[in-house]
Amino acid sequence: MWSNAPLFPPSASELARSVDALFFFALAFSVFFALLIAGLIALFGSKYRRRHPDEIGVPVDDHAPSSKLLELAWTAIPLGLLLILFGWGTWVFFHQMRPPADAVEYWVTGKQWMWKMQHPDGTREINELHVPLGRAVKLKMISEDVIHDFFVPAFRVHVDVLPSRYTTYWFKADKTGTFHLFCGQYCGVEHAYMIGKIVVMEPKDYEQWLAGVRPGRPPLRSGEELFAANACNTCHRPDSSARAPILNGIYGKGVKLTDGKTVTADDEYIRESILNPQAKIVAGFQPVMPTFKGVISEEELLQLVDYVKKLPPPSAGAEGAR
Repeated sequence: MWSNAPLFPPSASELARSVDALFFFALAFSVFFALLIAGLIALFGSKYRRRHPDEIGVPVDDHAPSSKLLELAWTAIPLGLLLILFGWGTWVFFHQMRPPADAVEYWVTGKQWMWKMQHPDGTREINELHVPLGRAVKLKMISEDVIHDFFVPAFRVHVDVLPSRYTTYWFKADKTGTFHLFCGQYCGVEHAYMIGKIVVMEPKDYEQWLAGVRPGRPPLRSGEELFAANACNTCHRPDSSARAPILNGIYGKGVKLTDGKTVTADDEYIRESILNPQAKIVAGFQPVMPTFKGVISEEELLQLVDYVKKLPPPSAGAEGAR
Protein backbone atom coordinates (compact mmCIF):
# COMPACT_ATOMS: atom_id res chain seq x y z
CA MET A 1 0.00 0.00 0.00
CA TRP A 2 2.72 2.47 0.98
CA SER A 3 4.64 1.79 -2.25
CA ASN A 4 1.82 3.60 -4.11
CA ALA A 5 2.08 6.64 -1.83
CA PRO A 6 5.75 7.64 -1.67
CA LEU A 7 6.83 10.27 0.81
CA PHE A 8 8.70 12.21 -1.90
CA PRO A 9 8.25 12.26 -5.68
CA PRO A 10 10.95 10.57 -7.77
CA SER A 11 13.97 12.61 -8.80
CA ALA A 12 14.36 12.45 -12.58
CA SER A 13 16.33 15.53 -13.62
CA GLU A 14 19.51 17.43 -12.89
CA LEU A 15 17.51 20.32 -11.42
CA ALA A 16 15.62 17.97 -9.10
CA ARG A 17 18.80 16.95 -7.28
CA SER A 18 19.81 20.58 -6.75
CA VAL A 19 16.37 21.51 -5.42
CA ASP A 20 16.25 18.45 -3.15
CA ALA A 21 19.68 19.13 -1.67
CA LEU A 22 18.67 22.72 -0.86
CA PHE A 23 15.32 21.59 0.56
CA PHE A 24 16.82 18.97 2.88
CA PHE A 25 19.50 21.41 4.08
CA ALA A 26 16.83 23.97 4.95
CA LEU A 27 14.73 21.25 6.59
CA ALA A 28 17.65 20.00 8.70
CA PHE A 29 18.54 23.59 9.63
CA SER A 30 14.95 24.27 10.75
CA VAL A 31 14.54 20.98 12.65
CA PHE A 32 17.86 21.41 14.48
CA PHE A 33 17.04 24.90 15.78
CA ALA A 34 13.42 23.99 16.52
CA LEU A 35 14.58 21.08 18.71
CA LEU A 36 17.35 23.18 20.26
CA ILE A 37 15.01 26.01 21.22
CA ALA A 38 12.30 23.62 22.45
CA GLY A 39 14.87 21.72 24.49
CA LEU A 40 16.26 24.86 26.08
CA ILE A 41 12.76 26.07 26.93
CA ALA A 42 12.01 22.74 28.61
CA LEU A 43 15.38 22.74 30.43
CA PHE A 44 15.18 26.29 31.74
CA GLY A 45 11.50 25.94 32.51
CA SER A 46 12.27 22.93 34.67
CA LYS A 47 15.40 24.35 36.29
CA TYR A 48 14.08 27.83 37.14
CA ARG A 49 10.45 27.02 37.82
CA ARG A 50 8.70 28.27 40.91
CA ARG A 51 8.85 25.38 43.39
CA HIS A 52 6.39 26.58 46.11
CA PRO A 53 3.86 29.44 46.43
CA ASP A 54 6.00 31.51 48.81
CA GLU A 55 9.07 31.53 46.57
CA ILE A 56 10.03 34.99 45.30
CA GLY A 57 12.30 35.55 42.32
CA VAL A 58 15.73 37.07 42.75
CA PRO A 59 16.20 40.43 41.02
CA VAL A 60 18.73 40.38 38.19
CA ASP A 61 21.66 42.68 38.70
CA ASP A 62 22.05 44.93 35.67
CA HIS A 63 25.77 45.10 36.34
CA ALA A 64 26.26 41.33 36.47
CA PRO A 65 28.93 40.04 34.07
CA SER A 66 27.65 38.74 30.71
CA SER A 67 29.25 36.50 28.12
CA LYS A 68 30.00 38.50 24.97
CA LEU A 69 31.26 35.30 23.32
CA LEU A 70 27.91 33.58 23.88
CA GLU A 71 25.99 36.55 22.51
CA LEU A 72 28.20 36.66 19.41
CA ALA A 73 27.85 32.91 18.92
CA TRP A 74 24.06 32.82 18.95
CA THR A 75 24.02 35.71 16.51
CA ALA A 76 26.84 34.71 14.16
CA ILE A 77 25.99 31.01 13.77
CA PRO A 78 22.34 31.46 12.62
CA LEU A 79 23.39 34.42 10.45
CA GLY A 80 26.11 32.35 8.79
CA LEU A 81 23.73 29.47 8.13
CA LEU A 82 21.10 31.82 6.71
CA LEU A 83 23.68 33.41 4.41
CA ILE A 84 24.68 29.95 3.19
CA LEU A 85 21.00 29.16 2.58
CA PHE A 86 20.52 32.46 0.75
CA GLY A 87 23.58 32.02 -1.46
CA TRP A 88 22.72 28.41 -2.24
CA GLY A 89 19.11 29.28 -3.04
CA THR A 90 20.21 32.14 -5.29
CA TRP A 91 22.53 29.82 -7.23
CA VAL A 92 19.75 27.23 -7.68
CA PHE A 93 17.30 29.95 -8.79
CA PHE A 94 19.59 31.39 -11.45
CA HIS A 95 20.54 27.89 -12.58
CA GLN A 96 16.84 27.10 -13.05
CA MET A 97 16.07 30.31 -14.92
CA ARG A 98 19.01 30.24 -17.36
CA PRO A 99 18.68 27.49 -19.97
CA PRO A 100 21.96 26.21 -21.45
CA ALA A 101 22.93 27.51 -24.88
CA ASP A 102 22.40 24.08 -26.44
CA ALA A 103 18.88 23.62 -25.00
CA VAL A 104 16.26 22.51 -27.54
CA GLU A 105 13.17 24.73 -27.52
CA TYR A 106 9.68 23.25 -27.12
CA TRP A 107 6.47 25.30 -27.09
CA VAL A 108 3.78 24.77 -24.45
CA THR A 109 0.30 26.33 -24.58
CA GLY A 110 -2.06 26.06 -21.61
CA LYS A 111 -5.79 26.14 -22.27
CA GLN A 112 -8.86 25.26 -20.21
CA TRP A 113 -8.35 22.40 -19.66
CA MET A 114 -5.48 20.86 -21.59
CA TRP A 115 -1.79 21.18 -22.39
CA LYS A 116 -0.78 21.59 -26.04
CA MET A 117 2.86 20.85 -26.82
CA GLN A 118 4.92 21.46 -29.93
CA HIS A 119 8.29 19.92 -30.78
CA PRO A 120 11.02 21.84 -32.63
CA ASP A 121 10.10 20.12 -35.91
CA GLY A 122 6.40 21.03 -35.61
CA THR A 123 5.11 17.75 -34.15
CA ARG A 124 2.26 18.41 -31.73
CA GLU A 125 0.88 16.57 -28.75
CA ILE A 126 -1.98 17.13 -26.30
CA ASN A 127 -1.41 16.41 -22.60
CA GLU A 128 1.76 14.49 -23.44
CA LEU A 129 5.32 15.51 -24.15
CA HIS A 130 7.94 13.05 -25.34
CA VAL A 131 11.53 14.17 -24.74
CA PRO A 132 14.94 12.51 -25.17
CA LEU A 133 17.05 11.44 -22.22
CA GLY A 134 20.03 13.64 -21.34
CA ARG A 135 19.11 16.58 -23.58
CA ALA A 136 18.41 20.04 -22.18
CA VAL A 137 14.78 20.94 -22.93
CA LYS A 138 13.77 24.60 -22.94
CA LEU A 139 10.04 25.24 -22.47
CA LYS A 140 8.57 28.44 -23.92
CA MET A 141 5.09 28.68 -22.38
CA ILE A 142 1.99 30.82 -22.69
CA SER A 143 -1.72 30.56 -21.83
CA GLU A 144 -4.68 31.09 -24.14
CA ASP A 145 -7.06 32.10 -21.34
CA VAL A 146 -6.31 32.18 -17.59
CA ILE A 147 -3.23 31.59 -15.44
CA HIS A 148 -2.11 27.96 -15.41
CA ASP A 149 0.92 26.36 -13.79
CA PHE A 150 3.18 23.78 -15.45
CA PHE A 151 4.03 21.40 -12.61
CA VAL A 152 6.15 18.25 -13.03
CA PRO A 153 7.06 17.00 -9.53
CA ALA A 154 9.71 14.55 -10.75
CA PHE A 155 11.64 17.39 -12.44
CA ARG A 156 10.86 19.96 -9.70
CA VAL A 157 9.41 22.16 -12.46
CA HIS A 158 6.72 24.48 -11.08
CA VAL A 159 6.23 27.64 -13.15
CA ASP A 160 3.26 29.88 -13.94
CA VAL A 161 1.94 29.90 -17.51
CA LEU A 162 0.49 33.35 -18.13
CA PRO A 163 -1.83 34.84 -20.76
CA SER A 164 -0.24 37.47 -23.04
CA ARG A 165 3.26 36.75 -21.75
CA TYR A 166 5.88 34.09 -22.42
CA THR A 167 7.52 32.28 -19.52
CA THR A 168 10.60 30.09 -19.90
CA TYR A 169 11.90 27.13 -17.94
CA TRP A 170 14.17 24.19 -18.64
CA PHE A 171 15.10 20.74 -17.46
CA LYS A 172 17.36 17.86 -18.44
CA ALA A 173 15.85 14.46 -17.73
CA ASP A 174 18.35 11.88 -16.47
CA LYS A 175 15.96 8.96 -16.02
CA THR A 176 13.69 7.28 -18.57
CA GLY A 177 10.04 6.71 -17.74
CA THR A 178 6.66 8.40 -17.60
CA PHE A 179 6.19 11.27 -15.16
CA HIS A 180 3.07 13.13 -14.08
CA LEU A 181 2.24 16.62 -15.35
CA PHE A 182 -0.26 18.74 -13.42
CA CYS A 183 -1.69 22.24 -13.51
CA GLY A 184 -0.56 23.68 -10.18
CA GLN A 185 -2.82 26.75 -10.31
CA TYR A 186 -6.60 26.62 -9.89
CA CYS A 187 -7.91 27.52 -13.35
CA GLY A 188 -11.60 26.68 -13.36
CA VAL A 189 -14.16 23.97 -12.68
CA GLU A 190 -12.19 21.22 -14.46
CA HIS A 191 -8.82 22.19 -13.05
CA ALA A 192 -8.35 18.74 -11.49
CA TYR A 193 -8.61 17.13 -14.94
CA MET A 194 -5.88 19.27 -16.49
CA ILE A 195 -3.26 16.56 -16.19
CA GLY A 196 -0.79 14.96 -18.54
CA LYS A 197 2.52 13.17 -18.67
CA ILE A 198 6.13 13.63 -19.69
CA VAL A 199 7.62 10.59 -21.41
CA VAL A 200 11.42 10.42 -21.29
CA MET A 201 12.94 8.14 -23.92
CA GLU A 202 16.36 7.03 -25.02
CA PRO A 203 17.55 9.37 -27.83
CA LYS A 204 17.35 6.62 -30.45
CA ASP A 205 13.84 5.62 -29.35
CA TYR A 206 12.80 9.26 -29.34
CA GLU A 207 13.94 9.76 -32.94
CA GLN A 208 12.06 6.63 -33.99
CA TRP A 209 8.95 7.81 -32.18
CA LEU A 210 9.24 11.25 -33.79
CA ALA A 211 9.57 9.74 -37.25
CA GLY A 212 6.59 7.47 -36.68
CA VAL A 213 4.20 10.00 -35.16
CA ARG A 214 4.74 12.60 -37.85
CA PRO A 215 5.15 10.99 -41.26
CA GLY A 216 3.94 14.09 -43.13
CA ARG A 217 3.16 17.76 -42.66
CA PRO A 218 1.91 19.02 -39.30
CA PRO A 219 -1.86 19.63 -39.16
CA LEU A 220 -1.43 23.33 -38.42
CA ARG A 221 -0.07 25.61 -41.12
CA SER A 222 3.56 26.59 -40.78
CA GLY A 223 4.70 30.09 -39.89
CA GLU A 224 5.71 30.72 -43.48
CA GLU A 225 2.23 29.81 -44.72
CA LEU A 226 0.58 31.99 -42.09
CA PHE A 227 2.92 34.87 -42.96
CA ALA A 228 1.79 34.69 -46.57
CA ALA A 229 -1.89 33.91 -45.83
CA ASN A 230 -2.20 37.03 -43.66
CA ALA A 231 -0.47 39.18 -46.33
CA CYS A 232 2.45 39.99 -44.02
CA ASN A 233 4.87 39.44 -46.92
CA THR A 234 3.33 42.28 -48.95
CA CYS A 235 4.71 44.90 -46.54
CA HIS A 236 7.53 43.11 -44.69
CA ARG A 237 9.56 42.30 -47.79
CA PRO A 238 13.26 41.43 -47.47
CA ASP A 239 14.21 43.70 -50.40
CA SER A 240 12.33 46.87 -49.46
CA SER A 241 11.37 48.85 -46.38
CA ALA A 242 9.03 51.26 -48.15
CA ARG A 243 5.98 50.41 -46.03
CA ALA A 244 7.25 48.29 -43.12
CA PRO A 245 10.53 47.33 -41.45
CA ILE A 246 12.52 44.43 -42.85
CA LEU A 247 12.14 41.48 -40.52
CA ASN A 248 14.99 39.38 -41.85
CA GLY A 249 17.68 39.07 -39.19
CA ILE A 250 15.80 41.37 -36.80
CA TYR A 251 15.51 38.88 -33.94
CA GLY A 252 17.71 39.78 -31.00
CA LYS A 253 18.63 43.17 -32.49
CA GLY A 254 17.79 46.65 -31.23
CA VAL A 255 14.80 48.42 -32.80
CA LYS A 256 14.56 52.21 -32.63
CA LEU A 257 11.08 53.60 -31.95
CA THR A 258 9.43 56.92 -32.83
CA ASP A 259 9.71 58.09 -29.20
CA GLY A 260 13.50 57.73 -29.34
CA LYS A 261 13.64 54.56 -27.25
CA THR A 262 15.27 51.34 -28.38
CA VAL A 263 13.80 47.92 -27.66
CA THR A 264 15.12 44.43 -28.32
CA ALA A 265 13.26 42.37 -30.90
CA ASP A 266 12.61 39.32 -28.70
CA ASP A 267 9.64 36.94 -28.56
CA GLU A 268 7.56 39.34 -26.47
CA TYR A 269 8.18 42.26 -28.86
CA ILE A 270 7.28 40.22 -31.96
CA ARG A 271 4.12 38.89 -30.31
CA GLU A 272 3.05 42.36 -29.18
CA SER A 273 3.73 43.81 -32.63
CA ILE A 274 1.35 41.26 -34.16
CA LEU A 275 -1.45 41.71 -31.63
CA ASN A 276 -1.01 45.41 -30.85
CA PRO A 277 1.10 47.01 -33.60
CA GLN A 278 0.33 50.53 -32.37
CA ALA A 279 2.04 49.93 -29.02
CA LYS A 280 5.60 50.42 -30.32
CA ILE A 281 5.96 52.22 -33.66
CA VAL A 282 9.30 51.77 -35.41
CA ALA A 283 11.04 55.03 -36.25
CA GLY A 284 10.50 56.12 -39.85
CA PHE A 285 7.23 54.23 -40.38
CA GLN A 286 3.55 55.07 -40.11
CA PRO A 287 1.16 53.12 -37.84
CA VAL A 288 -0.67 51.43 -40.73
CA MET A 289 -0.44 47.79 -39.65
CA PRO A 290 -3.80 46.31 -38.52
CA THR A 291 -4.12 44.26 -35.37
CA PHE A 292 -4.38 40.48 -35.63
CA LYS A 293 -5.84 40.08 -32.14
CA GLY A 294 -8.74 37.66 -32.37
CA VAL A 295 -7.80 36.82 -35.96
CA ILE A 296 -5.12 34.23 -35.25
CA SER A 297 -4.92 31.73 -32.42
CA GLU A 298 -2.21 31.43 -29.80
CA GLU A 299 -0.77 28.41 -31.61
CA GLU A 300 -0.62 30.36 -34.87
CA LEU A 301 1.13 33.17 -32.99
CA LEU A 302 3.78 30.66 -31.90
CA GLN A 303 4.25 29.65 -35.53
CA LEU A 304 4.61 33.26 -36.69
CA VAL A 305 7.02 34.22 -33.90
CA ASP A 306 9.14 31.16 -34.61
CA TYR A 307 9.15 31.97 -38.34
CA VAL A 308 10.27 35.58 -37.80
CA LYS A 309 13.01 34.40 -35.41
CA LYS A 310 14.46 32.15 -38.10
CA LEU A 311 14.37 34.63 -40.99
CA PRO A 312 17.93 34.97 -42.33
CA PRO A 313 19.60 38.41 -42.48
CA PRO A 314 18.82 40.44 -45.63
CA SER A 315 21.07 39.93 -48.62
CA ALA A 316 23.79 42.43 -49.52
CA GLY A 317 22.34 45.69 -50.76
CA ALA A 318 19.05 45.30 -48.93
CA GLU A 319 18.15 47.90 -46.36
CA GLY A 320 18.58 46.70 -42.77
CA ALA A 321 15.71 46.34 -40.38
CA ARG A 322 14.92 49.47 -38.43
